[in-house]
Amino acid sequence: MKATDLGQLPYMERLIIEGGYPLKGKIDVSGFKNAVLAIIPATLLAGDKCIIENVPLISDVYILKDIMTELGADVELKYNNIMEIDTSKIKECVAPYELAKRLRASYYLIGAALGRFKEAKVSYPGGCDIGTRPIDQHIKGFEALGSEVNIDHGLIKCRADKLEGSKIYLDVVSVGATINIMLAAVLAEGKTIIENAAKEPHIVDTANFLNSMGADVRGAGTDVIRINGVEELHGCTYSVIPDQIEAGTYMVAAAATKGDVIVDNVIPKHLESVTAKLKEIGVEVEEYGESIRVCAKEELKGATIKTLPYPGFPTDLQQPMSVLLSVAEGTSVVTESIFEGRFKYVDEIKRMGANIKVDGRTSVIDGVKSLSGAKISATDLRAGAACIVAGLIANGATEIENVHHIDRGYEKVEQKLINLGAKIRRVKE
Repeated sequence: MKATDLGQLPYMERLIIEGGYPLKGKIDVSGFKNAVLAIIPATLLAGDKCIIENVPLISDVYILKDIMTELGADVELKYNNIMEIDTSKIKECVAPYELAKRLRASYYLIGAALGRFKEAKVSYPGGCDIGTRPIDQHIKGFEALGSEVNIDHGLIKCRADKLEGSKIYLDVVSVGATINIMLAAVLAEGKTIIENAAKEPHIVDTANFLNSMGADVRGAGTDVIRINGVEELHGCTYSVIPDQIEAGTYMVAAAATKGDVIVDNVIPKHLESVTAKLKEIGVEVEEYGESIRVCAKEELKGATIKTLPYPGFPTDLQQPMSVLLSVAEGTSVVTESIFEGRFKYVDEIKRMGANIKVDGRTSVIDGVKSLSGAKISATDLRAGAACIVAGLIANGATEIENVHHIDRGYEKVEQKLINLGAKIRRVKE
């Protein structure tokens, strides 16, 4: 079955949650969505067979699988979370519009195709509507490497006679631009230096994957990345890191429901900002080798949060954390410094009784005793996670529409929560 088929189903589905049950037990975290959506396009650079392990079975991956298949790759996604992908038969990259426009990460095909073929045509990226998400820094990087870039009727066209290494300073810290420039530069002639690079864990994971294929990328995880171009890459076997945002979501859900949960298959260092903030508001958090235990017994108190690039508090966890703060004692202030459209979910949570006031990029949250179940809608992926947390802690039943947003980034979300004692079910109309 194709993602084009699967993609029709979530529009007809809802999640219904009976709130008030504390989450207890152990939950396994899947592979990192943001990493795998860069790694799959990166296989294009090898022109060979790659085996990717720990691939999350989410709709974004299914869409990207279909895009790669349409381009000519042989792709098999197995239900043990392994993807085998052979890109040797791909001769050019003209990504199909109807699929590419549904996926923000489709723009990684530009960097990968530019590196291998010196040419790419990909439709302007889609994804969640969470504010302005320009690609000017991507274009700046491609042009610095020697490519001509034109945007014509929503199609991004890149072409170069050859790519040459360059020194590139990003005007703003951009995860997407950092990765895309890396993809284009690994097969360029000479050395490329990316300054003011983003430092997120999935940038490090993408760099490690590229190096496993024979690239020479150094400094990923710092603000200066150095890339020595090589003549060719080869296939490899690689395992994707755990999803820090999925892990953080379940940590917040455990705390919000006054539960006791071990979040397994994580890298605790990637979650330090979340752990610190949970401890600050009164949650017990214990770190182990590859797991974190979250236990909330006392009443929680408000906090001040500002989203920042890694290693700061992640913008992708702002919404579920705000729901937790909506039932914490006192007043909380949340500042969103990454995406200006990340407060669209607030109206949905206010339907449930939350007291939240938004002014520009800042929200002021006055804690209430409890939320009440209501019919709400997921406005984007992480807003959907916030809706789930709200439903888990609300009195009565909560009905969540637009579940397709949630399915973009959370594998088997209801089954994982049911295993922790949640009363949640998916309803097909």
